[in-house]
Amino acid sequence: MTTPALATGLAPEDVRRLRATAEFVREQETSVLLSRVLPGLDGPELRAVADRCAFAHAALLVFPADHPGLRAGLAACGLPDDAGARPSVVVRDRLAARHARDATDLDVRILRPAVHGPSGERRAVEVFALATPPGSALSALAAHERAHDHEAHLAFDVDRPDPLVLRGLRASLARHGAVADGGGYNPHEDGTVFYFATPTETKTPYRRMELYATGDHRDLLAEHLAERRPAEHGPDALREAGSGSDSHAAETLLRLLTGAWTTQALATCAELRLPEALSPHEPRTAARLAHEVGARPDALETLLRYLAMLDVVTEDRDGFRLTGTGLLLREDATGSMRPLAQMYGGPFYQSFAHLGHAVRTGEPGFEHLYGENHFDHFAHDPDLAATFDRSMAAGSRMFDPLPSHPVLTAAAAAPTPRTVIDVAGGTGELLGRVLAAHPSLRGILLERPHVVAAARGRLTATGVADRCAYRIGDFADVPPGGDVYLLSRVLHDWDDARCRDILRHLGRAMPPHADLLVVERLLPTDPTPSLATAWDLHMLCNTGGRERRADAYARLLDTAGLALVGHRPLPLDAHVLHVRKR
Repeated sequence: MTTPALATGLAPEDVRRLRATAEFVREQETSVLLSRVLPGLDGPELRAVADRCAFAHAALLVFPADHPGLRAGLAACGLPDDAGARPSVVVRDRLAARHARDATDLDVRILRPAVHGPSGERRAVEVFALATPPGSALSALAAHERAHDHEAHLAFDVDRPDPLVLRGLRASLARHGAVADGGGYNPHEDGTVFYFATPTETKTPYRRMELYATGDHRDLLAEHLAERRPAEHGPDALREAGSGSDSHAAETLLRLLTGAWTTQALATCAELRLPEALSPHEPRTAARLAHEVGARPDALETLLRYLAMLDVVTEDRDGFRLTGTGLLLREDATGSMRPLAQMYGGPFYQSFAHLGHAVRTGEPGFEHLYGENHFDHFAHDPDLAATFDRSMAAGSRMFDPLPSHPVLTAAAAAPTPRTVIDVAGGTGELLGRVLAAHPSLRGILLERPHVVAAARGRLTATGVADRCAYRIGDFADVPPGGDVYLLSRVLHDWDDARCRDILRHLGRAMPPHADLLVVERLLPTDPTPSLATAWDLHMLCNTGGRERRADAYARLLDTAGLALVGHRPLPLDAHVLHVRKR
């Protein structure tokens, strides 16, 4: 008679666990699951974490008699085995360490049969399989692992992982009780895994969770492993971690010290118009590219290989291709970041050499270098001013959700046309989006003369110029009588005294019913890594302004007779602050 274990390739207990795991994966919503795994994670922070990582799979370890028999076990649970099994380095090494065995004796494979979430999104059940023939020396190991489910965990895939994002996510998890619990880099998948022990208050049966980041992030992984729970280490392991951490610290510091090389490599790439000369599909040799851009072939090849480390280009034996990242440095690319490369690798790069002066004296490094503030300096150089205005537009992804803000949707739904006034609105990137999304709204753009000229062209191209008027002036010239006022990325350019003046001008112009939407990056209230912290340093060195916390903005607004109603997160670590008259 055939036993269930032989019929399916898995023991009945493993079949039951596998079916339960698949059903769990099918039912979960990412944000709800995160709030259950990490009680206390809620509100804007929950939304921010859920925006950057999505529930991807739940994992378990099973013990088929052999790997071919696993296929029958998956089929019995209604799970496909389309991709086949690959080695699992991370789990193999964890098992070896936990059971004091030689890793080479453990044949651990990983499969990810696909299932679908509640909205049809593609997910997986991550199945680790350790071949355990009946009666083998691994039977006791299998019994222990089934009883304790050490490898069972929930996994979240990180969207567009980079060091800043990964550090921010790790900090958010730690703040809500998650503890570093190992991880590893899998060269077979080119992916890095960060494991965490969930807090004791977790509301799921899973005691571990994983962040999965595509690519090689072993520098951050070393920091993560150094934070593992002491119980996971013996004295010898702690000594080894100490000696290794010295080497890692030196390597980390060396990478940080050479950051200027990266800025200049990207700026030079843009200056030479390498992205325009490269193709995403057809490889091109350094010699051919050198002829097109006017460079020495050997020197250009050195630059290209550095750019390959940055994922701006890829290299194979036939030459170099442009990546999706590199495409953003093309001038005609949607959302082109070429102007940012020109600014950060040009005048702002030069001024950052005077950061020490700014820190010692409070005078911006830009003013110390050029003898005037950056607005006056740009006004004397039309080409530079145009590049700066384009660089501001390059960061406009933060505006994507703004047209759906309740203040704007309510104005658009009003029975009579409402007017949106964009104060110091640059070339009209934000106002154009608002007017395009809401055909019933009318707009007024207040800006300096040379900027208004550029804004007319942009808003005409957007197809909203017939509903937009222009005012040339400064903050003292804010038009009265608007229904909604926009003030985007302005206040961080100025010190508190100048901000109070600007807000008073706005307060005097705003009718009692008007709303003000302020777009700025908010400094975090704890040490969580944030783009706002980086931009705070940029403001110190280049404008004399600063980024602020929400409570600091509330105090500034209060001095102008305005009140902060609330704020919502936007992309790129920005926020929109809703303000009304008191």
